[in-house]
Amino acid sequence: MATNGEVKINGNGTATQKSPLRKITTSDKHDGICHDMSAPTVKAQTIDELHSLQKKKSAPSTPNKGIQGAFAAVSEEERQKQQLQSIRGSPNIEMDEHTFMVNRERAVDYLNSLDKVFVNDQFLNWDPENRIKVRIVSARAYHSLFMHNMCIRPTPEELENFGTPDFTIYNAGQFPCNRYTHYMTSSTSIDLNLARREMVILGTQYAGEMKKGLFSVMHYLMPKRQILSLHSGCNMGKDGDVALFFGLSGTGKTTLSTDPNRYLIGDDEHCWTETGVSNIEGGCYAKCIDLSKEKEPDIWNAIKFGTVLENVVFDEHTREVDYVDRSVTENTRASYPIEYIPNAKIPCVGPHPKNVILLACDAFGVLPPVSKLNLAQTMYHFISGYTALVAGTEEGVKEPRATFSACFGAAFIMLHPTKYAAMLAEKMQKHGATGWLVNTGWSGGSYGSGSRIKLAYTRKIIDAIHSGSLLKANYKKTKVFGLEIPTEVEGVPSEILDPVNTWSDKKAYNETLLKLAGLFQNNFTTFTDFKIGKDNKLTEEILAAGPIF
Repeated sequence: MATNGEVKINGNGTATQKSPLRKITTSDKHDGICHDMSAPTVKAQTIDELHSLQKKKSAPSTPNKGIQGAFAAVSEEERQKQQLQSIRGSPNIEMDEHTFMVNRERAVDYLNSLDKVFVNDQFLNWDPENRIKVRIVSARAYHSLFMHNMCIRPTPEELENFGTPDFTIYNAGQFPCNRYTHYMTSSTSIDLNLARREMVILGTQYAGEMKKGLFSVMHYLMPKRQILSLHSGCNMGKDGDVALFFGLSGTGKTTLSTDPNRYLIGDDEHCWTETGVSNIEGGCYAKCIDLSKEKEPDIWNAIKFGTVLENVVFDEHTREVDYVDRSVTENTRASYPIEYIPNAKIPCVGPHPKNVILLACDAFGVLPPVSKLNLAQTMYHFISGYTALVAGTEEGVKEPRATFSACFGAAFIMLHPTKYAAMLAEKMQKHGATGWLVNTGWSGGSYGSGSRIKLAYTRKIIDAIHSGSLLKANYKKTKVFGLEIPTEVEGVPSEILDPVNTWSDKKAYNETLLKLAGLFQNNFTTFTDFKIGKDNKLTEEILAAGPIF
């Protein structure tokens, strides 16, 4: 098997690679499955005994059966929706120590009953001063390979001296929790215990739970060190100018941060320290619904040996993926090491950001394609974390639905959103970063009547932000939201820069604008109970930066 010249399986069963990833040794194939034999099996009677054996390789022993050498899996996420709800925008609830220990014992007993488990010892955070050691114990090879891709892979020397992990995951996702246990509302439970530094997964085989669980841990640990943890993409220009990209699913965060003309620092999770930015992860987790080589060549080319494809449909004979097929879920994903992106910056660190870009896919069609934000507006829209989704069809009409996720990651943040916003504002002010709101959604009307803003136009806007030319443009202020919008951007039709120009029905535009403004105001009432700044001044400034009508 040869894949794009990067991995070659030789006749003697060894794999040679041009990339910096370590060499993989494979055995002969049986039933179309290729086994990695370079990580020797560690024999242990129990999980506790396994923890004491520290001489392990981080790469999982993994069957690979899929497309272009990639491994394809179905996560069953869509079949096992979690029902837990607490504060607005977050699925998380508290549980007591006893319940955690009941679930932990259930998970560990299940893992102990298996003939073989998969163990990864890996790192989080490319900043060596703030690196976190994690151990993942899982029942499925798919989960092990996924985390091998997503975390930072230690060198053999680092593995020899890995020692005790800072955090441990017990993934027994094939086994359900007991629904009669206190706090359980379904057979699925993902439990974090910060005191024990452990995570337990029961009743779900969605690999993303491990990635996002560790991200939540970083959202707790890093601010305690005065480090800002961010749900963002990040890239860097040839001159060292760094940009952060915030955005919920479907806004273009991964697509826009993966720019062939810039170095990729990371696509999803970062830290902003006193010295600059660092990627938390060692891999990328890209959406691949409707993926094409023409639109996103870097992501397309990253799908090769070692990549995990989740929930995709493919021909079992040709192994050709149908990226348009939505029969399993719209949330089809590709997980691959960041080294698979040709212009990835290794190590994944950079200087302080110059631009902070907040992305929104506004299906209401009333937000401008780009707006320059002042500091208070940046905090307001960062806390709001807005995008709009398209709901299901009712009598042939599809209506947009506003979605707000605090700090663009309500499910992961552990502190009050205004604390992260205050840290962001402080760092932006200190290092002279500019805030931008970029709408990648609709223009000329809401979803159903208007049209999606062309990706080529959005890329031109992003290019103008990177180059600094947009800072020199002439601006005018919009009504209601009070956003500063440029009168012209090179390569973008000037008439679309002010949304009102693109709507033929001006009355409908004004009604939709006021409707969205009301949704913003209603959402923000959740955060006004927390006072920040001297004499509460900062809270008042943030509130004043929202829509006024």
